[in-house]
Amino acid sequence: MVSIIREYGQVCATMSTNVYDQRDDADEEPTGTWDDVTDLPPSAKLVAKVLEYEDSLTQSQLAEETLLPARTVRYALNRLEDEHVVDSRFSFSDARKRIYTLKLE
Repeated sequence: MVSIIREYGQVCATMSTNVYDQRDDADEEPTGTWDDVTDLPPSAKLVAKVLEYEDSLTQSQLAEETLLPARTVRYALNRLEDEHVVDSRFSFSDARKRIYTLKLE
């Protein structure tokens, strides 16, 4: 009986440290690389390249710069966000708009 309690205590200690380690990893936001972009559609590559040159832009500014339809830009941004290549935040001047920036390693 004592050995069972000892084993249970070791398992619980191991489980609690594993859960703690997982929480630390969950707090870190993953960052994409250019390798993640290579498998994306050409529109997403173009949006990423424009964001590389123009630090941060809104969706309408990206559509204007890339000459792509707004819907295509929105799709490209969603794909880039899924790959953790683009970061978005609300605009302080107009809360209806989001500002997109490239975040690559």
